[in-house]
Amino acid sequence: MTDKDTSTSLSSTVMDSPMGPLTIVANDAGLRAVLWPGDDPARVPLGETAKTTNHPVLVAAVDQLSEYFAGDRQSFDLLLDPIGTDFQQSAWMALRAIPYGTTVSYGEQAAAMGDKRKARAVGAANGRNPISIIVPCHRVVGSNGSLTGFAGGLESKQWLLDHESKTAQLSEIETVSTQ
Repeated sequence: MTDKDTSTSLSSTVMDSPMGPLTIVANDAGLRAVLWPGDDPARVPLGETAKTTNHPVLVAAVDQLSEYFAGDRQSFDLLLDPIGTDFQQSAWMALRAIPYGTTVSYGEQAAAMGDKRKARAVGAANGRNPISIIVPCHRVVGSNGSLTGFAGGLESKQWLLDHESKTAQLSEIETVSTQ
């Protein structure tokens, strides 16, 4: 997908999360955005949205995010409809390939996209990721393992990484104990 017309009819709802209310935005083509409290409207330009709780894409997104926060979901199965350049779309696809409970550096993500020298460009594309959590830009860290910029704030990024680490470990323990 590339830059698209943003005038399509968008629906939104707000859900509670451990990091505060998240605004979920979708249209009939799929999920358009997961926005943080106080998210800068210029980061993900959307235009007007109609508030609703019964749009099927929003219902599915809220259900799956709730399962994720409860530790019962490690991957998402949702139609996605993010707006971005071809490069941004490539970066966001690479994010979706990062396994749950793991991290990679911006350089590693750039290398997976074919050019390790584009780490800064990858960081900029990740910063425009409109579908936080579901397209897991929180799994990308600095080359030394440090937490770096995140639209939801570094505290939220740390919470997400800790949550995934804990639930991934519990999942491994449950797998071993059932064998």
